[in-house]
Amino acid sequence: MIEAGLGFIAVFMLALARIPLAISMSIVGLAGLGILRGWQPAFASTSQVIFETGFHYVLSVIPLFILMGNFVARAGMARELYSAANSFVGHKRGGLAMASIIASGGFGAICGSSIATAATMTRVAYPEMKAHGYKDSLSTGAIAAGGTLGIMIPPSTIMVIYGIITETDIGKLFVAGILPGILAIVCLCLAVVFITWRDPSAGPRAERSTWSQRLKALSGIWGVAVLFGLVIGGIYGGVFTATEGAGIGASGAFLFALLRGTLSPREVLEILVESTRTTAMLFTILIGAMIFSNFVNFTSMPGDLRDFIVQFSPNPIMVVIVMMAIYIVLGLAMEELSMVLLTIPVFYPVITALGFDPVWFGILIVTIVEIGMISPPVGMNLFVINSLLPGVRLRSIFQGVWPFVMADVVRLGILIAFPAIALWLPGFMSR
Repeated sequence: MIEAGLGFIAVFMLALARIPLAISMSIVGLAGLGILRGWQPAFASTSQVIFETGFHYVLSVIPLFILMGNFVARAGMARELYSAANSFVGHKRGGLAMASIIASGGFGAICGSSIATAATMTRVAYPEMKAHGYKDSLSTGAIAAGGTLGIMIPPSTIMVIYGIITETDIGKLFVAGILPGILAIVCLCLAVVFITWRDPSAGPRAERSTWSQRLKALSGIWGVAVLFGLVIGGIYGGVFTATEGAGIGASGAFLFALLRGTLSPREVLEILVESTRTTAMLFTILIGAMIFSNFVNFTSMPGDLRDFIVQFSPNPIMVVIVMMAIYIVLGLAMEELSMVLLTIPVFYPVITALGFDPVWFGILIVTIVEIGMISPPVGMNLFVINSLLPGVRLRSIFQGVWPFVMADVVRLGILIAFPAIALWLPGFMSR
């Protein structure tokens, strides 16, 4: 227990010294194993982790879904999704902000990245809201919050990483994210309703679309529906695995982009380079976390913590609530993916010991990451939007996102209280 605690302190100290967290976790994990087990076993264990992670077949789903998201972004599908959503809700007070959230959910269904979703919708939705006189706080808050849907609605890179670390079925995690994703869209849209109720000038009404315009707009999103139905439907129906679905999705996204004439040899090269960079970053963080996890698991910390909580907790659900509260606080100061990778080796054994479903806990973890992505002062989506909109003050972005953070906290409470929201659809897969 003491050794693991010192390890966590060492990681935080190195991170404060501006050493990348992946390297910090690797150094502390290797050094900890060397001290506890000896240097030869430590180097052997570390080299095995690096080799096995790099050649892990299931991990190939990550670059494929990243590639899929980059192709659909270049294909212009996000603009069509926004136009379709706008035609139905744009005439309402705050309707354009709701449209950006709904479109983000649709884009997240074929992307899998929160940052990519936020960046794409900033380019698509913000100019429209600006032209209609929306306040920057509402516009940027809605885009930042909507961007988080990219990691809840499948496919999701966070779900893949969680599934690999905990050996949870990735296909079930994907399917489990569908209903919570819809719940997220509803909660975020209700946040827009609350904001415009308090300040009607924040989101003026736009013009109402006719039904012929709506049907025409809907016809433009058939590619998104086909791609999502093919990938997730195939995984849900057991036709192919998550990895095979990722390959099919990437191939389908490439064909859509190619048929639309949005790809040139130079753009294909840029997409491949960008996808490689993102994949390398995720793999580096994952390898560092796995090395550190080996060290933590070798100490008595997971077992001691599990025994302590199981012994003294008369109400197991309170353990989950306390964990989520710890995550929310950590998310205010730490990068979200690193935070989750650091803590899962400690918290996951406790969850399984208490008899909770690992798929449900995975959905809670993704929700926590979503909250962290938009929580000031280190929310990644906020800085992505700020970099794309230099004319908007960071203070306005921070102020505008808080109602959406609160909506996400409410959603987290609903998911804790009603696990069936996450577990109903995956339950059919096991039959």
